[in-house]
Amino acid sequence: MILPFQKGESPEFGCSTIQDVWSSNTLEKAQALIADGGYKIRMQNFVGGSFTSSPSSTTTSYIDAINPKTGKAFGQVPISSAYQVEHALRAATDEFKDWSTTPVTIRSRHLRRVADLIQEHHELFAVWESIDQGKTLPRARIEVDRAINNFNYFASFITHQQSAARVVDGMDILAYEHRSPAGVFALISPWNMPIYLLTWKMAPCLAFGCTGVAKPSEVTSMTAFLLCEVFRRAELPAGAMNVVFGDGATTGSALVRSPLVRGGVSFTGSTATGIQIRRDTADQIYKHLSLELGGKNPTLVFEDVDMDRAVKIAASAAFENQGEICLCGSRIYVQSSVYDKFVTAFTKFVETNFKCGDRVGAVVSHQHYNKIRSYLLLAQSESATFNSTSSNNSNPQDFIPPADPTDGYWIPPVILTDVPPTSRILQDEIFGPVVTISRFENDEEAVALANDNPNGLAALLLTRDGARMRSVGERLEAGMIWINCWLVRELGTPFGGMKSSGTGREGGEYSRDVFTNVRTLHMPIH
Repeated sequence: MILPFQKGESPEFGCSTIQDVWSSNTLEKAQALIADGGYKIRMQNFVGGSFTSSPSSTTTSYIDAINPKTGKAFGQVPISSAYQVEHALRAATDEFKDWSTTPVTIRSRHLRRVADLIQEHHELFAVWESIDQGKTLPRARIEVDRAINNFNYFASFITHQQSAARVVDGMDILAYEHRSPAGVFALISPWNMPIYLLTWKMAPCLAFGCTGVAKPSEVTSMTAFLLCEVFRRAELPAGAMNVVFGDGATTGSALVRSPLVRGGVSFTGSTATGIQIRRDTADQIYKHLSLELGGKNPTLVFEDVDMDRAVKIAASAAFENQGEICLCGSRIYVQSSVYDKFVTAFTKFVETNFKCGDRVGAVVSHQHYNKIRSYLLLAQSESATFNSTSSNNSNPQDFIPPADPTDGYWIPPVILTDVPPTSRILQDEIFGPVVTISRFENDEEAVALANDNPNGLAALLLTRDGARMRSVGERLEAGMIWINCWLVRELGTPFGGMKSSGTGREGGEYSRDVFTNVRTLHMPIH
């Protein structure tokens, strides 16, 4: 639902201010603030170091901010116009002159101050992340921890950078590499892990001397709104990091296309949107593009595994954050000799440990709920088996949620077997609590099945055979591969995918490549 913001109306009229939200730092306080389901929180852009209303006299539209656990609106997200986007980009452009020449030690100090403030208000961020996205509160707390780590990691990284220098063979000429900040960046993040993935872009952007205009997903904008207050309290230089709210068609498109985005675009989201960004910037060849896109990731379970451990890891990879993680292993392939044993143990474990409201949250929106539901209807039409410990032939209708939910967007975990090999269920990124389990006979077939998908973001390999870890792992077409573990990160390693899962890598030196330009200088030694 989109509502107009009338000309002349105060953006705070009838709504809570940022300070009201900031003081609602427990689940009880936050729930009390939004108890009646009214429009109590109206978010504002953060430009030039302060919260701002529209700088133009044109009408602004708003999108409902929905609590997925109840299906009720608790706030409004503005759809920033192209004019508002340019306003933010001008602020970033003006500040770039100073921030890009700010000493590394001072930049590092600013990032640590941001990290400290998020840590100081840890529960505030976790509570609103849970309310806004639908995830469980414990899951939200983990992602706030990772946001803090993002700022602390890059605050440290930039104080320990190295650069290459070489003497030209046979000549008294020194050639050395010099890096400089690339410019103003557009930073666009998705709705599934809002604070974690937004700060994964913000932290290196600021660390390497760039300025930015960030656009969080219009579906989950609350923690970005709170981050703006952190930047204000941290006294980050005005214009170094700006935040505009809005949808992709209006706000995101204007941001990506603008010639004021001289540095580049760091985007995490759908493959379709990533393709559109490449088209929109085709004539701006100078822009650095880092596109982390969709995943339909395989989990390979070999017959030599510790079954209990394999079940636990595979279940977490399938259903953590209700399956709304681009790195989830939603296609499980099991060696035939242990297939039946695995399916039985996996189903029992999931039914015991992944329950709605406990470890499984609500899916993010009504639109996404309907998308997931459509794949369950497809599974029913294709005679797939819906697995349950209560029956060998479970009734699919017991697993398909109602078309019009009245109490939030809840979908319990679904385990599908006997899915046709050509089904879209095995090809498309469903991005929800739905997993398929299929058979394979040997290593070669496992690799072929794992790679039989247009995406190549991540893969999970479960085996105790050290030789197989390499022989299979090194042939999987995926940018990130976990062996007997899942979702662990060392922030200096490259993060990104192959094939349709994107282009570019971020993390440590790979982020430096995104946010800096490198030049080689040649100079006489004498």
